[in-house]
Amino acid sequence: MKIKPVVIVMGSSTDLKVMKESQAVLKTYQIKSEIKIISAHRTPEEMVQFAKTADQKYSVIIAGAGGAAHLPGMIASLTVLPVIGVPVAIGKLKGLDALLSVVQMPKGVPVATVAIDNATNAGHLAARILGVFNLKIQKKITQHQRNQIKHVRKMRKALS
Repeated sequence: MKIKPVVIVMGSSTDLKVMKESQAVLKTYQIKSEIKIISAHRTPEEMVQFAKTADQKYSVIIAGAGGAAHLPGMIASLTVLPVIGVPVAIGKLKGLDALLSVVQMPKGVPVATVAIDNATNAGHLAARILGVFNLKIQKKITQHQRNQIKHVRKMRKALS
């Protein structure tokens, strides 16, 4: 089964440093991805158009946002695709505001949410979603898990 790319969206180029981590993870699983800047507040009409047509081109959406962080939820309300929200730390609240905005979705509008600035886990979660449909991705996830076990055992051995 051919897998459509994952799209990584963010409201501002200031989020790019965090959100590029998702793309790096997806690359290790050999999953194609694209990065876009779409603002829920500054380009709302473009965001609506993107969300309504995303399923034609993409398989999963990873959406990062800081502050009020409306982007993941607004996209989720307009698409049938799974949306993974990444709260991005900005300002005095250091991402707590974004975390609460992304995680507090109304019933029926799901957004899977990872920790503040943890776009890495968003990439891994997207891979696991796609792995349900693709044996090659499943095998790479299994290998990643084995590598984590080896890493922990090395650390344990170093303590001895």
